[in-house]
Amino acid sequence: MVRTFDALVVGAGIVGASVAYHLAERGMKVAVLEAESAPATGATGKSAGGIRVQFALLENARLSAESLEILEAFEARFGVDPGYRPIGYLFLVPDGQWPAWRSAMARLREARLPVAEVGLVEAARRVPFTAEGLAGATFGPKDGVFDPSSVAQGFLRAARNLGAEVVLEAPLKRARRVGEAWRVQTPKGVFEAPVVVNAAGAWAGEVARRTGLVLPVVPVRRSIYLTGPFDVPSWPMVVDLGSGVYLRPEGRRLLFGASNPEEPPGFREGVDWQWFIEVLLKARARFPWFEELGFDKKAAWWGYYA
Repeated sequence: MVRTFDALVVGAGIVGASVAYHLAERGMKVAVLEAESAPATGATGKSAGGIRVQFALLENARLSAESLEILEAFEARFGVDPGYRPIGYLFLVPDGQWPAWRSAMARLREARLPVAEVGLVEAARRVPFTAEGLAGATFGPKDGVFDPSSVAQGFLRAARNLGAEVVLEAPLKRARRVGEAWRVQTPKGVFEAPVVVNAAGAWAGEVARRTGLVLPVVPVRRSIYLTGPFDVPSWPMVVDLGSGVYLRPEGRRLLFGASNPEEPPGFREGVDWQWFIEVLLKARARFPWFEELGFDKKAAWWGYYA
């Protein structure tokens, strides 16, 4: 039996959950098809949970600014605490990148987005660092962290209340056009709708391939490391643009990491401990006090970025 809907959403992460809710809110009959046995267990459940308006592209910054507005009102609207904490993002910018970054941040301020240029002395009062090679810093006071899993669950609950259906353990196996609709085959049955939204994140390229389409989205592994417990000051998220190292408080630990530009895309699994050494060296070069910290290997985790 073919089940028909107005729209099918592939993926029950934070993006798919938001799409499902907003379509259902507009009166559409929606089904969410999730490959796993629970929602938000892919990239959503394994992200570092950061959100910022400080992007070089104004379009990205505006999207984040709208997301921040949703997070600020999320608990009142959906009855779920999104875990949003505006701890701020502090970007440390090297000499070579400063002119372009400074110009981009000026465009954000012209668009009335909350970004401020700060001197290196003031920046070092927020978090101690070595200023060698740096030209300046910027700070976003509304940038911060949140809980993507809670937000996804909040959207899904609201979508269900509006009649949406969430089908678990239902990966898209194959899809083809039948007249004006897409017919989607899954282990949980056959579904049909004129609209299919591919919200599979790192798996979106593979989902597209199964529909006969080409989508240039590939997965890249990200490893997230944590220090041992200590009395962490109330620091913001800090991003050293030159090295790519970022760090922020996570309870009584520091969460930190950096993307590995040498690792090719692919579904590699497990924490990259070889890269950990490189990240540690980069972090110690900018933040010498890293030398004094212990690290908790059992607390580290990994996920995919697309």
